[in-house]
Amino acid sequence: MFAVLFIILFCLAFMLRQHYALTLQNRLVKLELRYRYFVLTGKRFEIIETQLNDGQIFSLRFAPDEELIPLIEKTIAENLDSKSIKKAIIKWKPDYERV
Repeated sequence: MFAVLFIILFCLAFMLRQHYALTLQNRLVKLELRYRYFVLTGKRFEIIETQLNDGQIFSLRFAPDEELIPLIEKTIAENLDSKSIKKAIIKWKPDYERV
């Protein structure tokens, strides 16, 4: 009985660790996009961020700087889904550091 309880607690701890890592990475992706947007436009991204869902924001991170602003505008205007955003990127900027 004690062994079963230990295994369940170990599995829960492992899943919680992974959840925390992914949550942190999601926050970092959003912060990176906010920074890139501010550097490129001089405006705060939080103003338009509410018009985008998480999937759209996570897809936009693959766009290089020269494609980012037009792609954000197109995403908002046409309500593109994450798959369409990724297909619209010409020069892919990969993310090799994702957990």
